[in-house]
Amino acid sequence: MSKFLPITKEELQSRGIDEPDFILVTGDAYVDHPSFGIAVIGRLLESRGYTVAVLSRPNAASAKSFRVFGRPRLGFLVTSGNIDSMVSNYTAAKKNRSDDLYAPGGRGGGRPDRACITYSIRIREAFGDVPVILGGLEASLRRLAHYDYWTDKVRRSILLDSKADLVVYGMGERAILEIAAALKEGTPAGKLTGVRGTVCRCNPADAEETVILPSFEEITKDKRKYAESFRLQYANNDGISGRVLVEPYADGCIRQNPPSEPLTTEELDEIHGLPFQRTYHPAYESEGGVPAIKEVQFSIISTRGCYGDCGFCSLTFHQGRMVRSRGDQSILQEAEIITKMPGFKGYIHDVGGPTANFRSRPCAKSEKRGICADRECIGQSLCKNLEVEHKKYLALLRKIRALPGIKKVFIRSGVRFDYLIADPDTAFFNELCEHHVSGQLKVAPEHISDTVLKLMNKPSHSVYIEFKKRYDRINKKLGKKQFLVPYYISGHPGSGLKEAIELAEYFRDNRLYPEQVQDFYPTPGTLSTCMYHTGLNPLTMEPVYVARDMSEKAMQRALLQYKNPGNYELVRKALLKAGRKDLIGYDKRCLLRPVSGRHQKLRGKPRRKGASD
Repeated sequence: MSKFLPITKEELQSRGIDEPDFILVTGDAYVDHPSFGIAVIGRLLESRGYTVAVLSRPNAASAKSFRVFGRPRLGFLVTSGNIDSMVSNYTAAKKNRSDDLYAPGGRGGGRPDRACITYSIRIREAFGDVPVILGGLEASLRRLAHYDYWTDKVRRSILLDSKADLVVYGMGERAILEIAAALKEGTPAGKLTGVRGTVCRCNPADAEETVILPSFEEITKDKRKYAESFRLQYANNDGISGRVLVEPYADGCIRQNPPSEPLTTEELDEIHGLPFQRTYHPAYESEGGVPAIKEVQFSIISTRGCYGDCGFCSLTFHQGRMVRSRGDQSILQEAEIITKMPGFKGYIHDVGGPTANFRSRPCAKSEKRGICADRECIGQSLCKNLEVEHKKYLALLRKIRALPGIKKVFIRSGVRFDYLIADPDTAFFNELCEHHVSGQLKVAPEHISDTVLKLMNKPSHSVYIEFKKRYDRINKKLGKKQFLVPYYISGHPGSGLKEAIELAEYFRDNRLYPEQVQDFYPTPGTLSTCMYHTGLNPLTMEPVYVARDMSEKAMQRALLQYKNPGNYELVRKALLKAGRKDLIGYDKRCLLRPVSGRHQKLRGKPRRKGASD
């Protein structure tokens, strides 16, 4: 018998099951690994005695594909997959993508736009009033009315457009188990209105003792109202202090129950101890496998949640700001399992989470009161109450390094460098460079403009410079040639051509040519997306410059890779528009060479030493 969850009727029946309790629908190929939400929920339900089947990448053109397993006894659990379907299908420039790392063979095109809505509608066509519960990243970030970048409009809650019964938001293990138990007892899905971590329909009369958000009609007409709504959501996104939110519509209301409390260490350990096969289902082998497994197959998730709270990151509204970590023994057991896997060559690729060096709570107060709604743990500066330490993480890494069969343990999930250099104990920094860097360490300074960085909720550029100095000094002492691979974002709210040119000049002065450049992508549910839509910082209501024109967004991105000959015309246009013609010429400070006669061949390339004018 296959050790994977069943993905065909034959596999289901081979287990003696004709009617599964739940059918899990996903836009991803089925990968049985704890990095994939559908595998986590499926394995967790299975561990509680429920029977499940996985309907992976169904043909959404008709309801036929959704009848493969018949009608489930308790309901459908629907997700677009590990990634938002619109982000999967389109670039930040709204162009179609040709690939999909979560699909068999990495081929794009098999995941429908707005997959949660499409799948849910097809299920209704196939089975009528069967319970349908949405979950995962796409549903989580669209749980209330939200700005939609692809149509440039504010859309209703995904609950309404999908005609589903419930939306489970955030990391949904607790909510799913509570819902499953209620459905098993015969409670109709429409009556499950009080489950934490869910969104449901409600009547206006049920809105007592709640936070009433501006109505959908208000936020579609008034961007300031949209920003006010976001601020209220932002302030009530904690599992301890969050309150019920109600969003009125012309024909009813949407109720967001408070977030689920973060899982305990013991609960996380239980989940990661479930019998994951840590690879894709064998059915995909003939199609070339599933590329997404490569990044995580020999990696270990050690934590959940992030109080870094970067403005452009969706984790604040999905995993939450409270960090929870697994126990050392659970992680060591997983590391031992990895050493026995086919293809393992002695290298653990990562031990981390959203931010690798956040391993515990931000402060003692957060355990009882929750994360502060009116201040940041870390951003332009560190909160005075923030507990900065790396001893627990370092002790864990040392234990993993000592296991038989492990040659090296890398850290690739991201290091928050301002937190790192705030630690007076340099032991972790030294051992990071000595043992856990594979020649290059990825970091995310994102920009050099402090105006932009403040809106991103990132530290000032001077902090990155100090980090780099210390990193270089430690590596020199160790006799290692190891480099930093910095990530930068173009077109973020607050950044105009002036700020983009400043960043390009920084690259020029430091002889940098970044390969990792991302144009800001306004995905639902983030602080930065709210700024992009409204032109306001919702936390202060101060105006923010936004590059909304696609032409300017393209110019800003091109400036960050100004040496690329293919970007020449865009960079030239940007410099002229910004009144920086002084940066076109032959002086060493110039970004471009002029376009004239024989020099046209030198577009975007440094002039050869000794070449005549």
